Amino acid sequence: MVVNNIDVYLREKGVKPSYQRKRIFEYMMNNLNHPSVNDIYEALINEIPTLSKATVYNTMNLFLEHKLIEVLPIDTNEARYDVFNPKEHGHFKCDVCGNIFDVSIKINVEDISDDLAGFKVDSEIYNFRGTCKACHESGKENQAI
Repeated sequence: MVVNNIDVYLREKGVKPSYQRKRIFEYMMNNLNHPSVNDIYEALINEIPTLSKATVYNTMNLFLEHKLIEVLPIDTNEARYDVFNPKEHGHFKCDVCGNIFDVSIKINVEDISDDLAGFKVDSEIYNFRGTCKACHESGKENQAI
């Protein structure tokens, strides 16, 4: 997703674009690293000394409410966020380095199971965990976090 003017985009989505909100959204757009509130706070605190974790948390909740971002149900320790992506995709969390990667999904839900016959599926969530390629190739997988 490409947003040319964050100010206009936020207004179109019903969000008042304060400086902090714009910078948080810009961070999300430019860093597709599925950050936590703490990651965002740490990345922006030097630039915005008045920023608090409460502000980041409240902003993320506002963005969720307006469907600008989504929470990833892959990490049980802390909420991780993704810029809303209408294209179906899943996530892979490396148990060694902790990174979360986007994964293209090529599954037809109707081919998965007859158990869903007659059901209307509104969304699909695919999460995978294990060792990423870099950690596997470096032999770090025996040092899982």
